[in-house]
Amino acid sequence: MRAALALLAVLALGYLAMCLLMFLQQRSFLYLPGYTRADPAGTDFSIERDGVVLRGWIVNPGRGDPILYFGGNAEGVELNREDFRDWFPDRSVYLLAYRGFGASQGEPRERDLQADALAFFDHVAGRHPGERISLLGRSLGSGVASHVAAQRPVDRLALVTPFDSMAAVGQAHFRWLPVRWLLRDRFESAKALRDFERPVLVLRAADDEVIPVHNTDRLVAALPRPPKVVVIEDAGHNDLSLAPAYGQALSEFFAVVTD
Repeated sequence: MRAALALLAVLALGYLAMCLLMFLQQRSFLYLPGYTRADPAGTDFSIERDGVVLRGWIVNPGRGDPILYFGGNAEGVELNREDFRDWFPDRSVYLLAYRGFGASQGEPRERDLQADALAFFDHVAGRHPGERISLLGRSLGSGVASHVAAQRPVDRLALVTPFDSMAAVGQAHFRWLPVRWLLRDRFESAKALRDFERPVLVLRAADDEVIPVHNTDRLVAALPRPPKVVVIEDAGHNDLSLAPAYGQALSEFFAVVTD
């Protein structure tokens, strides 16, 4: 009996230690900026917020009705410039590196990324007074874009491999951990968009190995207005943008300025 109790105690301590480690290191799993480093000299604009300089790029400068792009958790957003130039020839596209990513300063965490994104929207709105502004968010960026859509007058919203909440996705991957209690950066997209009435496009990867099907389903179900849903067949979470159907769907969605 004593041996059994001792073993249970060891296992319990090990489990608690694992929970503590995951809690302390969670942002290193969620944000992977090391893959995105870029030269500040090659960027097109900057925004300063709370002493942190954020930098980004502009595609098709001088065009109207801009699109703001929010990328994934390990994505060099500037790598999309050539595709966006082709897909959205009549619109300016702004790509901002999250803090700690690309050529931007700082360290990423949810509340700062959300506040930065709102400042980003306001910056672009100042460059394009009176014009309609749309958002495109991919993976992690779908959570950031959802927050902006809930707080600013967004014309259209495209979400690529989106989720209902980061906590729910994390819990699906780590069923043996109390992720819903441990996670600090939660990105509650379903809650953020519950009153969003503008057109929404949802792009799903048929073989998404990162975002479980039910997490996207819950987001779609939470929207007050049924979105247009496009499934990219034979595509995974990271390679769906290589499929011709991906660019075609985005091009068609953003070609319509308003409904």
